[in-house]
Amino acid sequence: MKVLAFAASSSKPSINKQLARYAAEIVEDASVEVLDLNDYELPLFSIDKEAELGQPELAQAFLAKIAESDAVIISFAEHNGTYSAAYKNLFDWCSRITKKVYQQKAMVLLATSPGPGGAARVLEIAKTSAPHFDGVVKASLSIPHFHDNFDVELGRIKNSEINEQLIHAMQALLA
Repeated sequence: MKVLAFAASSSKPSINKQLARYAAEIVEDASVEVLDLNDYELPLFSIDKEAELGQPELAQAFLAKIAESDAVIISFAEHNGTYSAAYKNLFDWCSRITKKVYQQKAMVLLATSPGPGGAARVLEIAKTSAPHFDGVVKASLSIPHFHDNFDVELGRIKNSEINEQLIHAMQALLA
């Protein structure tokens, strides 16, 4: 199984990227590729920019990465209750190429934040919208208080109850 994982964030020290990487490692017998959204940075989407640029190579390359995978793990950063601008912009460009952005891939959607909300609002938006863009959401999990629940040095969740929930979510990719 080839798993594509990424954080819906452009932050270099992204806690969501750390979570996505760990979650992908849990999937047994999988080849994992962790993307960095900074490698797919595009101008701010607008109809005028689309007329000027057409279908940018970076958006096409991102869609190709999804196409090459068997499953997708996304960990969402929450910016003012919704997607980060970096993710939303890339998604907007991709959705102009094809409405089937997620290409019938099995997906696990995650979110985390330093606070008690665990980015649950953006996760709910993502869960609701993914099927409209051809995503097959198998599981989702919000993890609050990232710094209390994740061991950054070991790169893993240290809260055993949350870790068990994440393991079950990753097993859903295989079902």
